[in-house]
Amino acid sequence: MTLLLTGSDVVALLSLDDCIASVEEAFRAHGEGRLHPPGLLSAHEERGAFHIKTASVNGRFGAKANANFPGLTPSIQGAMLLFDATNGRVLAILDSIELTVLRTGAATAVAAKHLARKDSRTAMIYGAGRQGRVQLESITRVLPIERAYVQDVDPSRAEAFAKEMSEKLKIEVSYDLQPKTYDLVITATPSKQAFLTTPAPFIAAVGADNPSKSEIDPRLMRASRVVADIVDQCADIGDLRTAIAANAMTRANVYAELGEIVAGRKPGRTRDDEQFIFDSTGCGFQDTAAASIAYDRAVEQKRGLEVNLAR
Repeated sequence: MTLLLTGSDVVALLSLDDCIASVEEAFRAHGEGRLHPPGLLSAHEERGAFHIKTASVNGRFGAKANANFPGLTPSIQGAMLLFDATNGRVLAILDSIELTVLRTGAATAVAAKHLARKDSRTAMIYGAGRQGRVQLESITRVLPIERAYVQDVDPSRAEAFAKEMSEKLKIEVSYDLQPKTYDLVITATPSKQAFLTTPAPFIAAVGADNPSKSEIDPRLMRASRVVADIVDQCADIGDLRTAIAANAMTRANVYAELGEIVAGRKPGRTRDDEQFIFDSTGCGFQDTAAASIAYDRAVEQKRGLEVNLAR
């Protein structure tokens, strides 16, 4: 039998802390060469695009198909297939939206843990959407963040974000920008034109996940230590792609993949004056690792709808 798990099921089964732990272990496995290279397939339509990401992790194979249609509501829809990699059995079909939101925030937390200053207390969030919210919540799990700022093209969204996250996280969150510098910056926007030009000790570039998006100025990329989730993927769809197209840097200029740092094969931050950029495009092994936790919990708790796909 195959389990069907809705978005509500995923939220109930998969905590952010568990997601961070599973994503970090997946990056470690990738850095140690214990995983097959993750796969990516994209197809573009007139009003949007489809992306399929795949990976095998700990005896499970996952394939996530997301549709991204900006301007529509909802703009992202999709499903995750989880297989037993030893016999091909379809274990589960999960709503992929909650899964994607959580694992993306988790990846930033893992990167911040290894690349940000340990005493980081101020954060700047560009983008007051759902991803911006989980990004801020994620970094507070690994860093002593005391104050955060948010900016959005819609000031009312930024104001609502600040009020909601202040109450939820019990830290000061403001949409009224005061300082010129921050310990940590996160870009989580659908921008199609690079807008971030100011350096920071740690920047997580989250929004650029297809060839039409861009957030980080190529000159800032060149001036920083760039850490990719997957170099080849970032060169195709991340901010690295924009920097390469502008002749600001090449793949060879990328400092490391995050997995190499998590696995201890390359050092992370060693000095306070270093500037790191994490180019986060989202990897299939993040999805598979997170989906596996949700599936195992569903089996334990007898949650979800069992179906026989063969009939």
